[in-house]
Amino acid sequence: MFVRTASERDLAAVRALLVETWHATYDAIYGAGRVTEISDDWHSIASLRSRLTRPSSEFLVADDGKRIGGMAFASATTDPKIVLLNQLYVHPDCQRQGVGQSLLDEIEASFPEARTLRLEVEEANAPAVAFYEANGFRPAGRTADCGGGSGIPALILEKRLG
Repeated sequence: MFVRTASERDLAAVRALLVETWHATYDAIYGAGRVTEISDDWHSIASLRSRLTRPSSEFLVADDGKRIGGMAFASATTDPKIVLLNQLYVHPDCQRQGVGQSLLDEIEASFPEARTLRLEVEEANAPAVAFYEANGFRPAGRTADCGGGSGIPALILEKRLG
């Protein structure tokens, strides 16, 4: 799969990827109903579309020409040296094939002035926590409101860049 900037024509496929990946990952943690609620909000076409034009951000997809196998979205904070990795998801069928690594590498390269890459991750999502730790992320705190407005607790991980 190759990594490229997402476009309007990718949004339906990205939404489908996110819905399927979230159910596969989080149904056992939050229940299918809560996952559907979150996906209907966070992964709606309107929500995804708003990311396409957000200033100081990067919205990427991993594409093999037949399907979108992964996606990532990151944005600079008011401090351009700190970037938030808001999303990095790989379809379950495409995991452990280097897709997540390719997306993460491209996010890091997209913000050359950044010195810190920060993210929030569900502590019970052990594969994601292990992936980020293997890529140099370290604990930096906790939040009681992952993504803002969810009421879901999460770990905050950071990686020093540059």
